[in-house]
Parts: sequence; C-alpha cells; structure tokens
Amino acid sequence: MSTAHPAAHPLRTLTISGGVLDLNALHQISTGAARLSITSDPNVASQMKAACRAVDRATDEGWSVYGVTTGFGGMADVPVPYDMAAASQNNLLSFLATGIGDPVDRRHVRAAMALRANVLLRGHSGVRLELVDRLVKFLNADAIPVVRALGSIGASGDLVPLASIARAITGHATGQAVCVDGRYIDNACALKQLDLEPIQLRSKEGLALVNGTSFSAAIAANCVNESRQLMALTLNVNAIMMAALNVQQQPFEPFVHELKPHPGQQWTAQIMMRLLNEGARSKNPDRQPDHNGHPETNGSSTNGKPQSRVQDRYALRCFPQYFGSIVENLARIGQTVTTEMNGVSDNPLVDSRHNTFFQSGNFLGQYISRTMDDLRTDIGMMAKHLDVQIATLVAPEFSRGLPPSLQGNSALPFNMGLKGLQITGNSIMPMLSWYGNPIASHYPTHAEQFNQNINGLSWGSANLAWDSIGLFQKYLATALIFAAQAIDLRAKQTLGHFDGRQLLSNMTVAVYQHVYNLTGQAPGARRPLVFDDGDQSLEYWLADLVGELEDGNKIAASILPITESFEATFLAHS
Repeated sequence: MSTAHPAAHPLRTLTISGGVLDLNALHQISTGAARLSITSDPNVASQMKAACRAVDRATDEGWSVYGVTTGFGGMADVPVPYDMAAASQNNLLSFLATGIGDPVDRRHVRAAMALRANVLLRGHSGVRLELVDRLVKFLNADAIPVVRALGSIGASGDLVPLASIARAITGHATGQAVCVDGRYIDNACALKQLDLEPIQLRSKEGLALVNGTSFSAAIAANCVNESRQLMALTLNVNAIMMAALNVQQQPFEPFVHELKPHPGQQWTAQIMMRLLNEGARSKNPDRQPDHNGHPETNGSSTNGKPQSRVQDRYALRCFPQYFGSIVENLARIGQTVTTEMNGVSDNPLVDSRHNTFFQSGNFLGQYISRTMDDLRTDIGMMAKHLDVQIATLVAPEFSRGLPPSLQGNSALPFNMGLKGLQITGNSIMPMLSWYGNPIASHYPTHAEQFNQNINGLSWGSANLAWDSIGLFQKYLATALIFAAQAIDLRAKQTLGHFDGRQLLSNMTVAVYQHVYNLTGQAPGARRPLVFDDGDQSLEYWLADLVGELEDGNKIAASILPITESFEATFLAHS
C-alpha cells in the first residue's frame, strides 16, 4: 500500500552487517524511506576477506570447486583452468542476460539489492566488500537496474534477475539498463554518475552475486507487508458492513473463543469487538448482545409484527473462525519469509575457518513458493467473504431491510443503486480465487540439462502473489463504497438521517471518513454517499480509491491500531 518515491523529509539510515533484517526495515528500504550504510565492525570485513582468501587458495591450487574451477549447472564436470576462473565469472553474467517481459516493480529491485548486500556481508560467499559497497551506493542514489518479469524458476535461486543487478553494478560489457531519476540509461553511464569505474570480477564473485533466493524473497517480503495492511483494512470494512447489517455480537464474546482457543480466532474476535464498539457514537439497539438467549428484532416487520432473529447467518456468526485461520497463516508466512530473506543461499558456501566449500542447495526457493501459494489462497479467501457480505447488503430479504442494491434515492424508480458496482466486484473476486491455485506443486520443470530437475518456482509464485495483491486492492475499492453506502442507509433507518458516522466506532469511522474525503463528498444528514445514480461517476471514485490503496500512507494510519495489535500478538516473540 505504499510506493517507492524520494521522501520529503530526512531519510532514516539503516546499518547492515549481515544480521537479521526485519520486514518493517525492508519495507522502508524498498519504498525509498531509508538509506543504507555498511557496518564499520572490523569482524565483518575480516570474515569477508577470509572467505576471499579461501577462494583464492582453491583457485591457485587447482581444487575442484563448483562454479569456481568448474563450469556451471549441468556442465559442472567441465574443468575451468585457474587462469580462466575470473573470466568464467564474467561470462556467467553474459549468458544469464536473458530476462524478458515488463520491468518488475522497482520496490522489488530495491529490496533484492538490500537483501543481497546484507547476506553477502555474512562472509560465506567469497566476495569483496567493494561489491557490497556498490550495491549500497546504487541503492542510496536510487539508481535501480531494470529487471524483467520473466526469467527465474527459483532453482539456483534467481539467476537471471540477480544477474541484471550484477551487470549494472559491475559495468558489465553486455550492457544493462538502469533507471536514475526517472530516466533509463545504460550501466556505463550509471557508473559515471556515481563516480565509479567498471570492476573486474574475481573467482566466485559472479556466482555469489546471482546464486540465491534474495530476489524471490524480496518480492515475497513486499507481498507480506502489503497483505498485512490489506488484512487490517478488510477487518475494518467488514466491521462497517456488519454494523450496517445489525450484526449480533454474541459470536465475538470471549466466552465463545475460550472454548476453542485458536490464537487467530481469539484475536479476530477481540478486534471485531473493538471495531464495532470502541468509542461508538450511537448504540444501535438492534445489534446489542443479548446474554439471556432472547431473540432479537431486526428493525423490519411483516404485517406490522417485528421479525425475530435467533442468530445470524454464517458469514457473520462464524467470522472469527473463518478469518482467524487467515490471520495465523499471515503470521506464519511472515516468519518463513523473514528466515529466507536473511539466509545465506548461494552455492557453494565457504567455511573459511576450515578452508572448506559446501556444495549444497540453499538456493532452492521452495519455502517462498509454498508461502506465496498460501498467501494467494488467503487473499482469495478474504475477497470471498467480502463478496458474501456485499451480496447480503444488496438483497433486502437478507440485509434486514436495506434498500435493494443499496439504492440511494428510492423516489426515482430508475435509480439502480450499486448494481453495476456489484457486477464489477463479481468480475474480480473469482480471479482472486483462481490466483489461489498453487504453482509449486503443479508445474514441474526440468531445466538446464536436467540438472535443475526440482525447482522452487519461487519467482513465479511471488510475482503471482504481487499480482493478486494488486487485484485485491481494486476489489477493496469497490467494497469501501459498499460499506459507506450501507452504513449511511442504516443510519437513515435507525436514526432518521444519513450520517453513518453515528453508528460507527472510532476505528471504523476513520476509514469511512477517508472514503468520503477521496470521493470529494461530505458526510451529513441529507443524503447517503450515493443518492442519484447520475450524480457521479463511480469509475473516478474507484480510481482515486485504488490510487490511495496503492500509496496507502493516509489509510494505513487509520488502520494502524489493527496492524500494531497483529504485530504485538503474533510477531513479538517470533
């Protein structure tokens, strides 16, 4: 919900040392809200130099070390003479210049550069500190290599995308586009602007720059950060819709969830009670808890007799149980991504203490692909529930008497309310469910002479998750209009005016007000958000709402209590 742009205020400086970067720190880096500096700890530099010495010794003495004195992948049995070891690294960047498609979001590239720099500082990859320094200088100058959307299968990490970054910072002769101040220039020009010279790679350095999961992990981390914001907003929108539906609150009472104490279920119920009640301006008697088992009336009647309601339908009554599993998944996904993005994932790994090289498989992106498959499923589940709420709101027989399609001015029989908007929402929601199909388990590949016969597919899965998040932002834009219109109409029925703020809590009224601000309207007693169909173009409103969800700075502040509670509950001790 935020984009990379130069900040208008002094940037925070984050120092990297090879230690753990958390998701919040990476978010600041990816959005351009923080600069990087490299630790001055001499132990870090010493460890890196020791790994380089181990590589030099292996090269000089003719050891058989994968990717250092051998070819790559399925050609690992081809020996590379010591005097060609450096040239082989340069050639690696040449044959990996095969990316295709549109450029990926620059936020992903920034995050990948930061993660790669931090992991290389661990001193198990055999690269000079100078290369890490170049990654940091490019980042701080906002000189961002252009990386194409297609080119990785998450085996040996993200070879092709990371090679784009490597060609940029080294000044590789094949050329590499770099975006600086909105202009696209080649890597040679970028180096000149940064007062740097092309650098010749040494043994293993090319492999260390491109071999690993840093890029897939970067995209996944950005997905996690966005999805947490969207999860919090979804809870808020649900609460506004529930208030408009006169939801019964017994299903959210602590007693219920003490008897089935899933952490996500308990937390969701607590948050919903806050969203429905904390600082509420006017209590709606139709939705108050009844602890004596008495049926409630719904505010509508048949033949003059109030209609009784023993309990709500599942979408309302089972909400903590439904949404709680999503909450727990988001917490688990974040923990897995944090581990992956801080892991040393190239091959071979250097143990400089014992002059040993471990040829292994940390580069496989399986953890990222599985978590991103799960994340897309959860996004679809959030949309599925909102879609049910919207369908309930527009049907008077289920909405407890709200006008059909949330029609504003019923005096004009040709007013159709939000009928068209529901069709738009319905066009998006099935695609979000479809995005939930897994890729990691369904699509094997047998690349590169059958060497990469098992693949993580992390790159594809993470990019699909990012696409899913973009779609969900558009779906939430429609849901926000439904929520504001519904609560306005409920206010008219219960309070005699259209000011929906009077039925909302402090936490929900902030989002409600934000919708009004973005649509250029002012909430009040005389009309709901949408009165006559022809008064406005919902397309313009939707575009503004989507733009805010993509930028997210203002709306993120209104849901901050939810995101803070989530982090305190599920992440504080992880």
